[in-house]
Amino acid sequence: MQVWGKVVGTLFGFMFGRVTGALLGLVVGHIFDTTYSKDFSEKGGFSRFFSSSSEIQQQAVFFHSLFSALGHIAKADGKVTEQDIKIASALMDQMNLAGDVRSEAQQAFRDGKQRDFALTEMLKEFKEQCHARRDVMQIFLEILIQAACANQRLSTPQYNILLNVAKTLGFKKEEMIFLLHGFEAEQRFRQSSSRAKTSSNKHHSGQGQRKRAYANHGNEPYSASAKLNDAFKILGIASTNDVKRIKKAYRKQMSLHHPDKLVSKGLPEQALLLSKKKTQDIQAAYELLRQSKKF
Repeated sequence: MQVWGKVVGTLFGFMFGRVTGALLGLVVGHIFDTTYSKDFSEKGGFSRFFSSSSEIQQQAVFFHSLFSALGHIAKADGKVTEQDIKIASALMDQMNLAGDVRSEAQQAFRDGKQRDFALTEMLKEFKEQCHARRDVMQIFLEILIQAACANQRLSTPQYNILLNVAKTLGFKKEEMIFLLHGFEAEQRFRQSSSRAKTSSNKHHSGQGQRKRAYANHGNEPYSASAKLNDAFKILGIASTNDVKRIKKAYRKQMSLHHPDKLVSKGLPEQALLLSKKKTQDIQAAYELLRQSKKF
């Protein structure tokens, strides 16, 4: 049942005409609720603030944009491999997508593979649906980078598509590269922590994981200094920054990826699972720097 017309009408009526105005506003609001609210809701306007249907649409656009962009990146080299499909499926698993939502994500991935797929137009629609919220678009870009880089290095065509995605969403090339380097640092950071927890298989797993790392360390071991440098990259600052800057960067990153804030801005709950992992990396990186700098 629509009630916002009556609520708003009563409030404005009372402001301008006290009791009499409130009664008149209630009547006008009732007429709005019963005759015009449906069309008004379908056209947008204030309905996006009061109706959950806008959030549902926004989340649907988020998933379609994410997986169609991933499909487009997978097709960049001319052929979508079995590994590309496994990566997309793994991302759906990580986000706990099931049923109709998963089917829609799979269809979006297939749509993105088409040669004539309108990537730029799709991204512009996504940007409009999330009201150009930079934090939501950054989470989108971070998830896309994670999936695009899974288990392989980016080819030049794939890298160029990622640049195009970032540019269309309003990010500079340097910002996209920063996010890419941050993801690589997180991978190395997580792998080193995993190796530390499984010391019995340390040598065997370490060799395999180092081959998959996006580092330029070659076959060199992951040294303590390299881990510190990666901690700075995860926080998005240079290793020359002081304690004050480290704390500020930590608070900024935690605020950006805080689940409660992202939910309030329309990010799908499924996407928050990946954001939570990001906050764990940020906390671990900050703790390492805190111990190193002794603050």
